[in-house]
Amino acid sequence: MGRMESRPRLPSSTDVLVVGCGPAGSATATWLARAGREVTVLDAAVFPRDKTCGDGLTPRAMAEVDRLGLGVWARDRITIRGLDLRGFGHERRVPWPAGDHGGTGSAVRRTVFDDRLRQTAVEAGAVVLAGVRVTGVERDDDDEVVAVRAGDHRIACRTLVVADGVRSPVGKMLGRTWHRDTVYAVAARSYVRSCRHDHPWIGSDLELRDRDGAVQPGYGWVFPLGDGEVNLGVGALATASRPARVAVKDLLHHYARSVRGDWELEGEPRAVTSALLPMGGAVSGVAGRNWALVGDAAACVNPLNGEGIDYALEGGRLLAELICAAPSGGSGTPGTRAVGDLTHAWPELLRRTYGESFAIARDAANLLTFPRFLPLAGPIGMRSQALMTAAVRCMSNTVTDSDRDIVARGWRAAGSIARRLDRRPLFAD
Repeated sequence: MGRMESRPRLPSSTDVLVVGCGPAGSATATWLARAGREVTVLDAAVFPRDKTCGDGLTPRAMAEVDRLGLGVWARDRITIRGLDLRGFGHERRVPWPAGDHGGTGSAVRRTVFDDRLRQTAVEAGAVVLAGVRVTGVERDDDDEVVAVRAGDHRIACRTLVVADGVRSPVGKMLGRTWHRDTVYAVAARSYVRSCRHDHPWIGSDLELRDRDGAVQPGYGWVFPLGDGEVNLGVGALATASRPARVAVKDLLHHYARSVRGDWELEGEPRAVTSALLPMGGAVSGVAGRNWALVGDAAACVNPLNGEGIDYALEGGRLLAELICAAPSGGSGTPGTRAVGDLTHAWPELLRRTYGESFAIARDAANLLTFPRFLPLAGPIGMRSQALMTAAVRCMSNTVTDSDRDIVARGWRAAGSIARRLDRRPLFAD
């Protein structure tokens, strides 16, 4: 049985070392431990800890939560049926699409969700060490990771999984580069007491205006949490050439005032945090011979809605499967060659899984950064229930390979074209 150390006793070696115990790190650790691998997880924070996030769990995310055995736990907190879209003089209620991922979502604040995922990794057999910051990485002449350093302590490993978030300090040590010429997001999140905290529909305002009345390229959200509060936030899209010219925390407070009556908010937003968010695979250097980046560290975030939890959970499972399936070598001693070369295998798997959807989402999100696009396109889209239903299905990435309807065919065709025309390959090697 694994354990979480309150006073970490760092090992001298481990089979798999996971850096970061958010959704991506916890999922990877859980699946590897369930497969019988020796797994040690290090996280710089002490749990429970917070994360700037909307706290929402889409049906795609819930499919992974179900696989982990936490579906009943999450739905018992609150079950989300879909989105209440609003903007440009129209309101549309759009249920989550039924299909392979199921038709319900949920919402759990990250202080609770991440801690439960951490516990799941521990229950699977992983050792989780909190309050441990990785300060260095050692590689051999073949550029294979042989150990990491946490201060003066050295931990040898056969495989390294990097799941340390959007800034990914360990990823940077390994050569990870974020390309800001591709669309990214700036977001702010808060919690507010609400009499509608148990409303089973997410509020999504597509016409996000600042205090001067200018439409911003993004959206405002209200996620009911079922515990007396809602998660209220805003996100704006940007590129290096068209940066977001708005203070997102000020925009959040303005948005809160605009929806106060509709959501019966009580008091002012609290616990306001903000973050930059790489999206759509806009990073290079996501893998090496025996190491790989996963989740936010690999920019596995939907460029249209900023959703990352589903890709973190799903990516953790996919990476664990790849590590377990790869032919191994060496004697089993940490520091010897452990898995088949992940350098190309992991980014290729990411491109195969997310390439088309991320490519078209990046192009669509990039269009939104042009000031005149959203005021022209928004009213047209909001007039049609069918169009918005299709948009939610695509934005939530719940179009599956088995879908054969016109929306699915169109989405895949557009994604294929976008990939061929993309000047910045996703998850570049």
